[in-house]
Amino acid sequence: MPSLKDITIITTCLCILFIFIPFLNNPNNINTVNAEKAIPSHAKWGKIAMQKATERYPSAKIYDYLHVKREQKGNYSVETFKLWLDENNKKFEVIVNIHFDTKSEKISKISLQKQNTHT
Repeated sequence: MPSLKDITIITTCLCILFIFIPFLNNPNNINTVNAEKAIPSHAKWGKIAMQKATERYPSAKIYDYLHVKREQKGNYSVETFKLWLDENNKKFEVIVNIHFDTKSEKISKISLQKQNTHT
């Protein structure tokens, strides 16, 4: 006659099998959500900001970036980004401001300002 320990082990094994076998047979049974990520309105400007920083600091690598804000002033807007760069193990930040006509999106000015240096 099986002992209580044997019955517990058998019960545990059966529970594990009943839980995991449906997933092993067909991994498509797992419910997933494929939500499309909306492209933020500043994405276009962020690419331009990174491109300009790469042009200004060609030997530096951009390792992070942040969309700081968008300001609207009359007929034009300013997108502001902060980029973190690493050049020869010297880290620094660059603030990029992109000025453009709000309606036509024609760029009138792009400014880059190097910030404090980190080691």
